[in-house]
Amino acid sequence: MKRQQSGFTLIELIIVIVVLGILAVTAAPRFFNFGSNARTSTLTGVKGALESSAALVYGKALIASVQGLEKSEADSVPVVYGYPAATATAIQASASLDDADWTITEVRAADTAYQAAVGDVVISSKSYVRADVDASIANNLGLTATTACHVVYKAATKAGEKPTITVYSAGC
Repeated sequence: MKRQQSGFTLIELIIVIVVLGILAVTAAPRFFNFGSNARTSTLTGVKGALESSAALVYGKALIASVQGLEKSEADSVPVVYGYPAATATAIQASASLDDADWTITEVRAADTAYQAAVGDVVISSKSYVRADVDASIANNLGLTATTACHVVYKAATKAGEKPTITVYSAGC
């Protein structure tokens, strides 16, 4: 009598490994949100760029003795109390954010969805858009209805105070 061996053949093992590999490739992005983490990290980088450029502009304002003035200019950058003003021009000139990658928008009407007030600047990526933002809210801000995942820059409101730079990444 021929005795039958128990176990798996090499072909069966290869098929199981291939199926597990396919499942891992399709399921991993659902468990690990790499895209959201990348967008949040990018916004944190923008915040760092804004903070360091604000410090450099403040240093130039100190040299020019305009750090205590409500409105002035330091090295061709409009400043408020020595820090970059909350205008698209000042942010662009100080932080050198590329127009091809970033939308820099001055807020014209207060809005809770973007957590921005009149006079703030919203910096958002052109490469990431979200479709669930209400169009009327976005129009009040001067943004497109798909803009989200952003940084808000609030200018200094008195001498000796730094600007507030906040990352909003819940929608990334």
